[in-house]
Amino acid sequence: MSQDRLIRLKSTKSAHVVWMRKNKKKVERKIELTKYDPTLRKRVPFKEAKK
Repeated sequence: MSQDRLIRLKSTKSAHVVWMRKNKKKVERKIELTKYDPTLRKRVPFKEAKK
């Protein structure tokens, strides 16, 4: 797996971080997803951050 496709998603409410892959050929903007945060035990927005 290519390491340049990995992105770091950081929770907006806590310090929890999730790593995932991104299709850089089609998606040029920064990703913002709503995911489950286990430290807060709720769904919160995650934004793309620097590696």
